[in-house]
Amino acid sequence: MSVYIVGLGLWVSGSLWLVLHYFLTQETAFGPSPHPLEFWSRAAHGAFGFAALWLFGMLWGTHIVDGWRSLRRRWSGSAMFAIFAWLVVSGYLLYYLGGEQTLAVTTLLHWSIGLICPLPFVLHRFAASARRSAISR
Repeated sequence: MSVYIVGLGLWVSGSLWLVLHYFLTQETAFGPSPHPLEFWSRAAHGAFGFAALWLFGMLWGTHIVDGWRSLRRRWSGSAMFAIFAWLVVSGYLLYYLGGEQTLAVTTLLHWSIGLICPLPFVLHRFAASARRSAISR
């Protein structure tokens, strides 16, 4: 259950930040200003990110190692691991990168890969169920 809660929290807070940042800026007398909820959506995203790191550590000991040994869902699990690793590294770099061009590319890659995350998760989650259904027919 915690995987679903943390994953959904990450995705919703990141998506909300994206909408607030790119589509709901406010025009003021001094130029464009961020939406008041933009900061809070990013703060929530960071909090869910920390929870995801903790959850990944727990999953490593209880799910990932055993799953790798069982030879089941290796491709989808490896894809999930690679995506998670990229999002962690790029999320960290977003705070510490210098240079507008590098930051812009990292931002674009971080949110575009983050937006598609539900798809690989669903594929990983239900891969074995679909295979078992096909075999039983």
